[in-house]
Amino acid sequence: MASEDRENRRQKNRKSPFRVSGARENTKIKLTILYVLVLLAFAVLTIKLIKITMEDGDRYRQAVLAQQTYNNSTLPYKRGSITDRNGTILAHSTQVFNLILDAKELNIESEKIETTLLALNKCFGTDSAELRTYIRENPGSAYKIVLKQLTYDQVQAYKEMAAANPDEICATGVWFEDDYTREYPYGSLAADVIGFTTADGIGHYGLEEYYNMMLSGTNGRAYGYRTEDNGMEYTVIPATNGYTLVTTLDAYIQEVCEKAIYDYNMAHAGEYREDEDGSDNTGVIVMDIDSGEVLAMASYPFYDLSDTTAFLNDLYTDEELAMMTDEELTAAKSEIWKNFCISQSYEPGSVNKTYCVAAGLDAGVIHDGDIFFCNGYKTYGEGSRAVTIRCHNRYGDGQLTVKGAIEKSCNVALMEIGEKLGTTRMLDYLHVFNFGLKTNIDLAGEMRTDSLVFNANTMGITELATSTFGQGYNVTMIQNISAYCSLINGGYYYKPHVVKQITDDGGNVIENIEPLLLRQTVSESVSEYMRDYCIGVVREGTGVSARPAGYMIGGKTGTAEHSGEGKIDYVVSFMCFAPADDPQIAVYVVIDRPNTASQESGTRYACLITRDILTSVLPYMNIYMTEELSDKERQELEERGAKILEEAQDALSGDTVSENSVSENSAGDGSEGDGTGTTEVIELDVNVPEQQTVDVQIDENTGYAIDPLTGEFLDPETGEPINGESSIFQYTDVQDENTDTEN
Repeated sequence: MASEDRENRRQKNRKSPFRVSGARENTKIKLTILYVLVLLAFAVLTIKLIKITMEDGDRYRQAVLAQQTYNNSTLPYKRGSITDRNGTILAHSTQVFNLILDAKELNIESEKIETTLLALNKCFGTDSAELRTYIRENPGSAYKIVLKQLTYDQVQAYKEMAAANPDEICATGVWFEDDYTREYPYGSLAADVIGFTTADGIGHYGLEEYYNMMLSGTNGRAYGYRTEDNGMEYTVIPATNGYTLVTTLDAYIQEVCEKAIYDYNMAHAGEYREDEDGSDNTGVIVMDIDSGEVLAMASYPFYDLSDTTAFLNDLYTDEELAMMTDEELTAAKSEIWKNFCISQSYEPGSVNKTYCVAAGLDAGVIHDGDIFFCNGYKTYGEGSRAVTIRCHNRYGDGQLTVKGAIEKSCNVALMEIGEKLGTTRMLDYLHVFNFGLKTNIDLAGEMRTDSLVFNANTMGITELATSTFGQGYNVTMIQNISAYCSLINGGYYYKPHVVKQITDDGGNVIENIEPLLLRQTVSESVSEYMRDYCIGVVREGTGVSARPAGYMIGGKTGTAEHSGEGKIDYVVSFMCFAPADDPQIAVYVVIDRPNTASQESGTRYACLITRDILTSVLPYMNIYMTEELSDKERQELEERGAKILEEAQDALSGDTVSENSVSENSAGDGSEGDGTGTTEVIELDVNVPEQQTVDVQIDENTGYAIDPLTGEFLDPETGEPINGESSIFQYTDVQDENTDTEN
């Protein structure tokens, strides 16, 4: 029995070959599953690492660098340059260096501190005691700017000394940080257009502000690591420099314009108003007629881009500056920094008669050859609301064609054209010419004028009348010359612009800025008429004194009173195109509140500034003379040192240019070519009602003509008031059965 039990236990404990085999299979399966899981885990981790590297690699790399960095520094970008159209550099950034003191490194090599400080004192004149104290009190400091904007030569002298004495001067305790400073090689040249940068490199005004993002680049970084052998290893992320602006400006034409308006203001400083410049502001724009490219834009007073606040000492005493609040000081600076040509509006005056005439022709309400009669004034309204608006020629210009109305700048004829147009069409054409709208020129600070022009709710019959000769609404210079170019070039209005190309610092073109045609303002046939009319203004009208020797141009004079009853200040101007037979450029000169005794002489000076500019610019542009030179003109050119006499033809067929002026702006002694000659009365074969004849009375004692409405003394030749402060507006009750009166 016992033996049987033992046998049973043996059989029970004996392992079955099948059970062993099954266990082994289970183990293999488990190992396989574990292996697969491990592989999957590695695969997931690998995919995750790849994803992190692709998507967040830079972020993690920067985090690691941040933990490992011993020191790091900013590598500043170089701000892009600004050049004229010919490559002349107007603004650029020059590399300079900041001296950085690393107290932590110096304390590691403390035995070199004194000799290093001695070297700094010798090369840069630093205060060794001050730096020694800083190192002692700030042992962990790795960055202190000791000096800024050191030149290459200054830095190189120290580096050579340190290299020659490595055992005495701590190489890692003093280093030089790259930086840039903005430079303007030509000082005040084109200051209003270029603008300037602040100490932190942000553009203010002009191109510097408008294109600040383009001119700015991206800073780089340099990271330094301490190695096991106590050396340094660096990782550098280079800076990306800013783009360069190639402008439409021509530095020579710009210089000519600035010299012309400077000479005028110096010549007439204190002439009528003591201790004042020749004007409050004088502006000039030269524009390519067929593209909207600005060749020159200048306004006086100037300021120096290299020292943007130096002008304050010329305008104010130390006591006045000390008493100014921050707001007053900022306002004084802004008054000079802003660009008069785009940032200040004014009533344009008779220059804008061209738009009214062009609108009348384009709308078909008038035709070339239509006849008007000017008796010297028109009255609108009745009773206490009556307003009499005078012509510059107080006893009237008499019979005039459309061309004659432009040549003599007749207010009455223009008001009659305005009546034919009506308010709706007049407003439509002013809008087409872009008045009341920004031109969106690529310069910071262009003024909005939408609230300074009439609309359907504010233009009555009197406002319509004044609008015909450019008063009652405001424009900017850039608005006016852009519109004028469209009158001359066939009716094509181009967006004005100052930058023509953007390149990188390697010279590769990033963007070409092509001329942008926005609309057609008038037909080509109307444009042809306007060219002819404007040529007549210079040939025998109010703009004779603007004609440069040897050339014919077309243009229009302008005089406008500052808004407000009783004002005696004026804005005078002249706008023209040249040459007459193939218009290439337009020139617009505006003198705000000229320091002269009368508006008439002020307008003549605008013409003379234009003549001075064109005398230099036209030969420079290789535009040849087409008109015969008088002996006086030859002498003037010789005195100017001009080298263009050989271009003039000695014998030209046809009539020479009239030297007489039928002038809205006569002034001077009537010498040849100055636009101040005796008025020539042209009789037209037109039947005029006898009641419209103007009876001119002469004062026996003075020889002056007497204004039939006010009794003012008038120049018997021009019909203009002897009193230069007289206004063309008279807010009185005037009843005259022969005067057109409308409510």
